[in-house]
Amino acid sequence: MLLNLNQIGQIALAVGDVDRAETFYGTQLGLRKLYRFGDLTFFDCAGVRLMIEKAHEPDAIGRASVIYFRCADIALTVRELERRGVSFVDRPNLIAKMDDHDLWMAFFKDPDGHLLAVMQEAPKGYTPA
Repeated sequence: MLLNLNQIGQIALAVGDVDRAETFYGTQLGLRKLYRFGDLTFFDCAGVRLMIEKAHEPDAIGRASVIYFRCADIALTVRELERRGVSFVDRPNLIAKMDDHDLWMAFFKDPDGHLLAVMQEAPKGYTPA
């Protein structure tokens, strides 16, 4: 049997209030909601399913992993998300100069304090407008 773990099928994220998180991820971030089942709500992120669930241990909510959302233009994305009420921790930053692109990121938090980011793999020498 060939083992292939190259794709993420689903990411689970524990939250304090599922209704509030559903509004944030659906309305403010604009993710496509797949369905809701009790205290679970699911969104599609280009084939990766994001599962939002009610936290069983509220003290553990803030220790979640970062989710990085790929975007085509980080400056436009940050402006649009701010227009929708998202507050950023910082402005877009050049994170790394790779051989074939520059990696830009900007970080923000959801209502439960999860650290999230938008990222752009930009052409060399790119500067956000």
